[in-house]
Amino acid sequence: MDLAQADARPAGRGWLRRAGPWLAANLAAERERWPLWLPVLMGAGIGTYFALKTEPPAWLGPVALALAALALSLAWRSERRRFPAAGCLALALGFAAAQFQAHNVAAPVLEHRVAGTLAGRVSSVDPLPEGSRLSIAPASLGELAPAQLPARVRVRLRHGDGGVAPGDWVSLRVSLEPPPAPAMPGAYDFERAAWFERLGGVGYALSAPEPTVPPDGAAPGEWNQALNALRQGVTSRIRAALPNPEGAIAAALITGETHAIPPGDAGAFRDAGLAHILVIAGLHMGMVAGICFFALRAIFALIPAIALNYPTKKFAACLALAMTFGYMLLSGATVSSRRAFAMIALALLAVLADRFSISARALALAAVAIMLMSPSSAMGPSFQMSFAAVAALVAFYESYRLQLSDWHRNAGGLRLFGLYLLGISFTTIVTTVATAPFTIYHFNRFPLYSVAANVAAVPITGFWVMPWAILSVLLMPLHLEFLALHPMAWGIDAISSIAKGVTSWPGAVMNLPSMPAWGLGVLGLGGLWLAIWRRRWRYLGLVPVALGVASIWLARPPDILIADDGKLMAVRDAGGNYLPSLAQGGRSAEESWTKRAAAHLGPVWPASGASDDGSLNCDAGACVYRARGRSVTIIRDAAKFDRGQCSADLVLANVPAWKLCPGARIIDSIDVYRNGGYAVWLEPDSIRVENTRSDQGDRLWSPKRGRDNPDQ
Repeated sequence: MDLAQADARPAGRGWLRRAGPWLAANLAAERERWPLWLPVLMGAGIGTYFALKTEPPAWLGPVALALAALALSLAWRSERRRFPAAGCLALALGFAAAQFQAHNVAAPVLEHRVAGTLAGRVSSVDPLPEGSRLSIAPASLGELAPAQLPARVRVRLRHGDGGVAPGDWVSLRVSLEPPPAPAMPGAYDFERAAWFERLGGVGYALSAPEPTVPPDGAAPGEWNQALNALRQGVTSRIRAALPNPEGAIAAALITGETHAIPPGDAGAFRDAGLAHILVIAGLHMGMVAGICFFALRAIFALIPAIALNYPTKKFAACLALAMTFGYMLLSGATVSSRRAFAMIALALLAVLADRFSISARALALAAVAIMLMSPSSAMGPSFQMSFAAVAALVAFYESYRLQLSDWHRNAGGLRLFGLYLLGISFTTIVTTVATAPFTIYHFNRFPLYSVAANVAAVPITGFWVMPWAILSVLLMPLHLEFLALHPMAWGIDAISSIAKGVTSWPGAVMNLPSMPAWGLGVLGLGGLWLAIWRRRWRYLGLVPVALGVASIWLARPPDILIADDGKLMAVRDAGGNYLPSLAQGGRSAEESWTKRAAAHLGPVWPASGASDDGSLNCDAGACVYRARGRSVTIIRDAAKFDRGQCSADLVLANVPAWKLCPGARIIDSIDVYRNGGYAVWLEPDSIRVENTRSDQGDRLWSPKRGRDNPDQ
């Protein structure tokens, strides 16, 4: 060992010895920030429940929660042990809350396709660009026994809404199927989402809905049906005054009904980074609260008897809180609107108490409240993106509050407007960076010019569109809403022009493949480390952030994909695009495949001969796909199949194939029936195969498919 090596080891050990006390000192100095990690741990408990591949016993959550509560009570007097025990309690609380919700919402789910007459009560009506979609609580469905009836089904009408409203009893002929499985392992799990919505079947109407008499003993309508009826009525009034796409966008801003927005307009808003304008969240709730608060203060100031004798600021805060609560209900009380209302309520309550409340602790309380009310929402993009954006903004403005206050002090009107535009730019940059990982993971798209679009569109939304939106609702009892809706439409048209203009710029959208789930988790942890801590050691969070970003390029899309019907397949060509086996297969499956891989659909498999890149060679009986030194035979017609092709590394077929290629590694229709869709990765030394059933695991919401061969 030379002298340099001898000196290096003690130096390394010295660095490690110093790191421990340094971390401990920073942790102790940020003691007041420790509680902010409790919602994170609660979310980790929720994530743990959903990450399990086997449904845990029903007693596990309550027992873990009781033991954690006991541990906290025993450790309460010791400050050194109190927070670790509180962290364990938060983990157990999240796990137990998610498990309780999963069992509490349990309801029958269709096991197969059902066609027949459906009779039930309409719970909601969603307008679509063409037709509408009804959510119905069935009283009867075809030949199903009462114990097999889902709590709710969703039916699409091709034309109009049939003149029905929430709370109506209707009868119609339908074709319904179970909620569809994920298009591929790791894709969006609609089966799980449907379970928590108590949605047991989806399909389309075969006839127009007709009024029917409620069955004897039918329960009276619930309050949410009355609220949905009010939302539908307001939406209908808006669409009647504004029948063009501006009316659909106006309805989205007022009642949260986004389904009627034409795909072209919705895509332009999304690709310009303006999708948040169409989803009622912090921007809209804050604007409504602010407009109501300052308008009421101005009105009170004009009445001397009130202004001189009463605390008008607190009166305005109370009324603004009530109006904002009403707006949340009218908009459908989504996760993002509930989070925004919780934050605004804390701010307005702070006005009543003469305190400042927009803080990280207020956000933490809002997160805990929403996770307790709806634990499953923590797994969705709305919750994740909403809280990531607000957490990043709170952290940013906590760090630069004094500097921003200095900029605003003694600023004139022109400078204030410039600072307002600068604030929009800062806000857009911070929220774009904070939500980018979730945007990429869930939607595989990243708008590159969102800052420019938001600087132009947000002032129009705040100063023009939302004031007219509030006025239109106030005028509806007088049937004069058109006086406000038409000026509102001018602003919406301007915003739409901005969105379409920005998306026409070169490279407006970057398509990226989905990062692995572990990459999103690591990146999220790094972002939380940066947002929660205040001292310089928080920059250690950049390390997991960088690792999470790098995971995007570490993930490789599958080489072969099989839809859950076994008929549609696709192989990846040399250019990274997918070649489908059918000209008209499952559109939703193809969209999911190409979106997650940031790829495009290539030409259909040739009837005979080779594909353009030579990776696929077909004849009447089969196609042979070659990639990375591996070969895969895909049987097209069993009667014309050459059994000499069974020597491939893998054999795929949309018919039972175990007799055709005995001893070969096979994925056929029997496997797809049992396990759903498949994804295959070819490697020089191995073949990795995943299916949606193994990815979902044996959970409450995963279908219990039969073990027998349906074709035998």
